Amino acid sequence: MKLPTVDDTRAFGRRLASILRPGDLVLLTGPLGAGKTALVQGIGAGLGVTDSITSPTFVIARVHRGRIPLVHADAYRLGDSPDPRAEIDDLDLDASAEDAVTVVEWGAGLVEQLNDEYLLVRLDRLDDDTRVAELIPYGGDWAARIADLTDMEERP
Repeated sequence: MKLPTVDDTRAFGRRLASILRPGDLVLLTGPLGAGKTALVQGIGAGLGVTDSITSPTFVIARVHRGRIPLVHADAYRLGDSPDPRAEIDDLDLDASAEDAVTVVEWGAGLVEQLNDEYLLVRLDRLDDDTRVAELIPYGGDWAARIADLTDMEERP
């Protein structure tokens, strides 16, 4: 799916939020500048979060209150650790996982153990600044939910 502008990326995040529910884990992967935080801003807006969502790179994780709480984490700095999975465990992200949507930037290969079922969103940024999003379901009913989202995208 092509997202020509940052605003389109946020709008897609709002639509993605419509298929999310408490207990969901969403992993975001892609290079710097691909739109991961912009996507989370849209997800937050769709979940009813009213406070500002910024990259949690230096605080690692933030909890945002909304209609459905959003746990926003960034594992970017954890990848250089000798045991990044232990650091993820120390963050105790699973403590609020049942009641919130958990979105982890740079989480692929590190946080999948938090949930047997999750959605991987691969973002890339083309030379013309267009973002491209690929949704990859893992387990559960993610494939059906993604199909629902695709149906929404195709409606006028």
